[in-house]
Amino acid sequence: MKHSPITVSGVEVTPLCDAVGPMGPAIRLPLAEMFPGSSPDDDQWVLHFHCYLLRDGAGRLTLVDTGIGGEDSPAAGWAPVPGVLIGELAAAGVAPADIDTVILTHLHSDHASGAVADGGPVFENARHVLQRAEVDGTSGVALDRLLTPIKGLLHVVDGQAEVAPGIHVQHTPGHTPGHQIARVGDLAITGDLVLHPVQLADPGVHYVYDDDQETAARTRADVLAALRAERATIATAHFSEPFMRL
Repeated sequence: MKHSPITVSGVEVTPLCDAVGPMGPAIRLPLAEMFPGSSPDDDQWVLHFHCYLLRDGAGRLTLVDTGIGGEDSPAAGWAPVPGVLIGELAAAGVAPADIDTVILTHLHSDHASGAVADGGPVFENARHVLQRAEVDGTSGVALDRLLTPIKGLLHVVDGQAEVAPGIHVQHTPGHTPGHQIARVGDLAITGDLVLHPVQLADPGVHYVYDDDQETAARTRADVLAALRAERATIATAHFSEPFMRL
């Protein structure tokens, strides 16, 4: 499904739907087990895998998250690969080489696998922004197949930083040690800060695959309270509709 772009503080924000589908059986659990203490309305969680293209007034391009990747990506064991991000970018008139900055909210395979293909970086001209806590905490497959291939393009930050004109990142730990969100004006691109709508109703609802569930819940509550106070819009990774006004 195609969603229209919005413009925030002079930056055009285009949602790109990389894939739609449920979790594969390797990690799928009943929703009441994935979000303990909640009562989700839906029986099966169908995820939308959204990335976001940001185009400022000078034509500079920033991509937030890179999706699930190809058929042999680290996400292949559980996500509906292959992703169609490159086709979505092409439909927006953008080639991978045109991207100036890539913001990776974190290095889970459904958010970062599309950054690498055939062992090398897909967005070869882009700085890849990650929090230092994410870089330092990465090991195993994520290190070998996602972080190492882009190491020559890394732009490592600590906490809040402006990474392109008018575009900021904010460290929001819990889901992973270095999880971050991106901010443009009153828009927050939230990655996995919020996974399911039940967490908007109750930010204290845990998610079974958060690295640190208590920290994630505290971070989620604090960030959502601040965003609600400014009546911000969130751009989510896995909701069916990409944009939601708080």
